[in-house]
Amino acid sequence: MPETKNKKNIDFNEWYNEIVELADLCDKRYPIKGMNVWRPYGWKLMTHVDQLIREEMIKTGHEEVCFPLLIPESSFQKEAEHIEGFGSEVYWVTHAGLNKLEERWLLRPTSETAMYPLFSLWIRSHADLPLKTFQIVNTFRYETKQTRAFIRVREIHFFEAHTCHVDFEDAEKQIREDKKIAERLFTKLSLPFIFSKRPEWDKFAGAFYTISIDVLMPSGRTLQLGSIHQYRDNFSKPYEIKYETETGEHAYCHQTTYGMSERILGALVGIHGDDKGLVMPPSVAPVQVIIIPIIFKGKEKQIYKACDILDEKLHDNGIRSHVDKRDITPGSKYYDWELKGVPLRVEIGPKDLEKKEVVLVRRDTGEKKSIPEEKSIEIIEKELGDVSKTLYEKAKKFLTENMHRVKTIDEAKKFKGIVELPWCGSEDCALEVENILEGNTLGEPIDEEKCSGYICPICSRPAETWMRYAKMY
Repeated sequence: MPETKNKKNIDFNEWYNEIVELADLCDKRYPIKGMNVWRPYGWKLMTHVDQLIREEMIKTGHEEVCFPLLIPESSFQKEAEHIEGFGSEVYWVTHAGLNKLEERWLLRPTSETAMYPLFSLWIRSHADLPLKTFQIVNTFRYETKQTRAFIRVREIHFFEAHTCHVDFEDAEKQIREDKKIAERLFTKLSLPFIFSKRPEWDKFAGAFYTISIDVLMPSGRTLQLGSIHQYRDNFSKPYEIKYETETGEHAYCHQTTYGMSERILGALVGIHGDDKGLVMPPSVAPVQVIIIPIIFKGKEKQIYKACDILDEKLHDNGIRSHVDKRDITPGSKYYDWELKGVPLRVEIGPKDLEKKEVVLVRRDTGEKKSIPEEKSIEIIEKELGDVSKTLYEKAKKFLTENMHRVKTIDEAKKFKGIVELPWCGSEDCALEVENILEGNTLGEPIDEEKCSGYICPICSRPAETWMRYAKMY
């Protein structure tokens, strides 16, 4: 990285693009814009995020499926509101070889219209419910804005959970579970976030309501990492997803979905990184501990042996470690692994061997200390936990300090980040605030008492709730 200090704070977007490239996360030179190639290190990061998601899904009784990429146009058109929401973003397949297809196919932008015709066959009785499925696949949306690695792309690495329930209340129970899953997952990733109920005009196409999961990036813009949707029976009716009740009657299922994307990786890069490169939470770091031999002539064998013994012990304790035996200077190795965001570095040299110690360096704080070799595993495990906690607390402080609840537009103009203003419930008033602040409507806070005693800053009518606004990616 160039020696420019505070580059992240001076020009976040340039810093972000540079870090993604230098850390070998992806290659943007593929000849289709917005469809990037995952480099090995970036793919390892993403697969570790996927593994955390899979663990949560398994823990909560979801089963993994994998549906085809292509969706027939007739299935897509069954839900008119859905096609209206995605119609301008889909990629169409019109030919198979030289043969024109009798019916067009599309690359999935999301999977409701692929899955639900099958759900109508899988579900027959109340005993088949709840149906809880998920898949981790690629989705495709024709993004017309400026693309940015992991944040705005045309081929999206995507997690989606789809569930079916006997009634609205059981679906609401699933929504509550989804929120708990998000809280556990993003705590492991050291990513504090906010839930917001999206406004009616900006909810997911076909949803009864949508809850967004947003983080605040260092640029002061928010990044939506995922969303939770309550569908009620809006999809089950056109797709005939019905079940026989205990009394022998037939009823339509109520459904939910929960989706997240590779934007999670964009948030990890942007929120935790610094001018030296990535700073990865231990939960997903491909290498949690890098071991650097400090070689002196005549001591090579002893030092390498000590490094290998520590490496083996770390692996035996479930810690992802690696000994860097490349024939380059220790300083070059420090640079490379700091760039890749490895949480802890261990240095072992001749003097350390004599003292029966190792040197431990934290990536997040730069703190450097000698620790007893015999207690190294115990101390390293504790330090990894402390790294996660410190990253979370730092990001939480930034989010808290950049959320502002104000009463007037003039007050709102003073702040970057997220502002909350009283809102009367009118779309026109919210859109007017968007225009004035040159931002976007995030939505209403959830699980909170309604706004009372305040007036809408646009029309001066009594406010019904708070509305959040921010510039968004």
